[in-house]
Parts: sequence; C-alpha cells; structure tokens
Amino acid sequence: MDLLLILKAFILGIVEGLTEFLPVSSTGHLILVGDLLNFNNDKGKVFEIVIQVGAILAVCWEYRAKIASVVMGLPTQRAAQKFTLNLVIAFIPLASLGLLFGKYIKAELFKPVPVALAFIIGAIVIIWAEKREHTIRIHEVDDLTPLDALKLGFAQAFALIPGTSRSGSTIIGGLLFGLSRKAATEFSFFLAIPTLIIASLYDVYKHRDLLDIAGDAPYFVVGLIAAFISALLAIKGLLRYISHHNFIIFAWYRIAFGLVILATAYSGLVEWTVD
Repeated sequence: MDLLLILKAFILGIVEGLTEFLPVSSTGHLILVGDLLNFNNDKGKVFEIVIQVGAILAVCWEYRAKIASVVMGLPTQRAAQKFTLNLVIAFIPLASLGLLFGKYIKAELFKPVPVALAFIIGAIVIIWAEKREHTIRIHEVDDLTPLDALKLGFAQAFALIPGTSRSGSTIIGGLLFGLSRKAATEFSFFLAIPTLIIASLYDVYKHRDLLDIAGDAPYFVVGLIAAFISALLAIKGLLRYISHHNFIIFAWYRIAFGLVILATAYSGLVEWTVD
C-alpha cells in the first residue's frame, strides 16, 4: 500500500466533501488540488468520480428521515409522489444539455481562463442576487410546483460550465425564483442525489477499463470516508450559516479563487490539463 497515495486520497476526499455542496464549485477545486498533488492522470480522474459517492451518502444520511418517508409513501402518498416528480423534472435539463454539449464543454471550457471567469462571474451573480429585493413565496421544498422544479433544473444546468458550481447555480436560481435560502439550499441537496449518482455511474462505466477494484480499494475507501465526513460537516455548517447570513461571503471567496486559478495557470505551477 502506497502511503503517499493514501494521503492524496484523503486530501482529495476532504476537498470533494467540503466543496460539493457549497456554492464554490467542487470541479475547480479538484482540478487545482489534483494537479498540485500530481494526481491528475486518468486514474486520478476516476478516483474523483468515485469519491462523489461519499458526498452523496452524506446527504442521504443527513436527510435519511425525509428520504425514508418519501420512499415509503411513494406508492400512496401524493406529497411523496410530488416530491419525487419534482426531482425528476429538475434533473432533466442538466441531463439533456449534458448529453448534447458535454463533449464540447469538456474540450473547450476545462481551461484556466474559462474556469476562472466562471468563478468570478458566478460571484457577481451571487452578489447581485443577494443585493436585490428578495420576495419569498416558497419556504419549504414540499411547496415547490413542477414549474418551479423545472426552473431550478435549468438553473442547475449552468453547472455544466466548469467553475460555476452545481449547488451554487441551483441555490442562487432558487433565490431568484422566490425560494427561501433554506428551501433553495435543501432542494440543491436533494437534487444532488439523482444528479451525482447517475453522473457517477455513467463516468465509472465510461472509464471502467481504468478501474482496478482490488488494487485501488484502499484509496477509494479512504477517499469515500473523508468525503462523507467532510460533506456531512459542510452540509450541517451551511444550514446553520444560512439561518443567519447570506451567500455573499462565498462570492468573495469565488473571486479570490478565480484569481488563484489564473495565477497558478500563468505561473506554470498548475498544468490545468484535462483529457
């Protein structure tokens, strides 16, 4: 067992867990940290896909009562059926646009300047959304209509642009569409479950030839556990934070991180190569 690889797996797991559900883009952070750790080869990219499962499990654990209630009530309860339908509707835009434009986005936008610009432009959108008058018409995720879910789905689809942030685009879209911070944030958590599960399964299948389950298992386990624990802490921390604060602090962080991306790329410190 390579202890250095174990350490890299642990660090990347923490990065994935802390950034997946905050409006700061896990993709941008994983690219940067993966390159700094020299863990940016094909095997490293598969590892990044696999450790997403840890973040997904953290959401499932945090909302286990809600998820169990929906699953048990799905055959007979209208509220559970509506909730599930909303998640399906919200997932469709990202899935459809991803299939249509995924190859182009990967070829053209996974580069330092587009990613840095996405960070900075996203920050400006967050500041604008928080500064405008926020009229709340939806306080809980169960109050969403299918049309609301569709609009949030299109908001999430902006996350196809690397550096945008899946959770960030969904949350800020929710604020613009009249959701409370709590409702927008929680819906982004719930929507992450089908989105990340399907994306992870698709990517693992696509890169299945690179998988060595027996040899890589220790690194996957370490990364999964690190991602699970850090994601759980991030979820709990974000929910506490938004009960008294807005998202502007994340906007300033995004601007700073966007500048870091440009600095590391142009200095040659990070290769920023994505195949």
